[in-house]
Amino acid sequence: MSFSRFVLLICFLVVAPAVSADVAILRTDYYQKTCPDFNKIVREAVSTKQAQQPTTAAGTLRLFFHDCFLEGCDASVLIATNSFNKAERDDDLNDSLPGDAFDIVNRIKTALELSCPGVVSCADILAQATRDLVTMVGGPYFDVKLGRKDGLESKAHKVRGNVPMPNQTVHDIHGMFKKNGFSLREMVALSGAHTIGFSHCKEFSDRLYGSKADPEMNPRYATALKELCKNHTVDDTIAAFNDVMSPGKFDNMYFKNLKRGLGLLASDHILIKNKRTKPFVELYATNETAFFEDFARAMEKMGTVGVKGDGEGEVRRRCDHFNNLNV
Repeated sequence: MSFSRFVLLICFLVVAPAVSADVAILRTDYYQKTCPDFNKIVREAVSTKQAQQPTTAAGTLRLFFHDCFLEGCDASVLIATNSFNKAERDDDLNDSLPGDAFDIVNRIKTALELSCPGVVSCADILAQATRDLVTMVGGPYFDVKLGRKDGLESKAHKVRGNVPMPNQTVHDIHGMFKKNGFSLREMVALSGAHTIGFSHCKEFSDRLYGSKADPEMNPRYATALKELCKNHTVDDTIAAFNDVMSPGKFDNMYFKNLKRGLGLLASDHILIKNKRTKPFVELYATNETAFFEDFARAMEKMGTVGVKGDGEGEVRRRCDHFNNLNV
């Protein structure tokens, strides 16, 4: 699949339920006895996949956000549509979720079913794979507590109207994060995920052309993007790096870019313009350690949003199907 097929964009996605009381069941050694090779199997699979397709890390990170911000971290975004139900992933706003991210979860699930059948949830696979891939491309290590169950619902109609768009305000975007227990600082730190990945031209073309073109975008950058995206209305797969300087490395360059007018999306650029978020951008641009520490803590918290316990979910046999296919 072409790189231009990916919108590896961590847009600030979807309203989710509050953190579940079942967070207490999560622990890092959850599979120590029931699936002792869990860590090894995940690590080997993501290493192979990332080497084959370098966009996997950014795509999986984006998929993780999509999952956790709608219905909680329960692998509901992985479910395929069937004759009974149109699932989340097939809503128009999710049509650019990257195929390689779904593929790595399915690869890991297949390997785990051979090693310890019926034990590991798809939600835990996605969470663990995301952490391993982030660290693999230079990002910070963070603990992944395990024990999530896979959700029993995935509805496309719940996506529509709940996905923040690239031209929304800081107030509106933070409102969605705040509902899930995230501070403004954590929101900015998580925005740093845009240091890897791609976005389609349609997500930022309004900043480039016509009377609404953004004069605050770096002129040379804008010229290059105009040339790249000139046929985007004909070919909607054309994409650009979120971080033009070091797109394959997880670092603090995203924040440095914002100060130089090199933010790709309007929702990126507003972080340096808004008086409440600007201090965090400036901190992370000058102190990568602070960014990594805040990002790691926020990711640990992200993994606890809306988790399902034994009475609320299942361990799917396949990540793209409920065990009861009529659901």
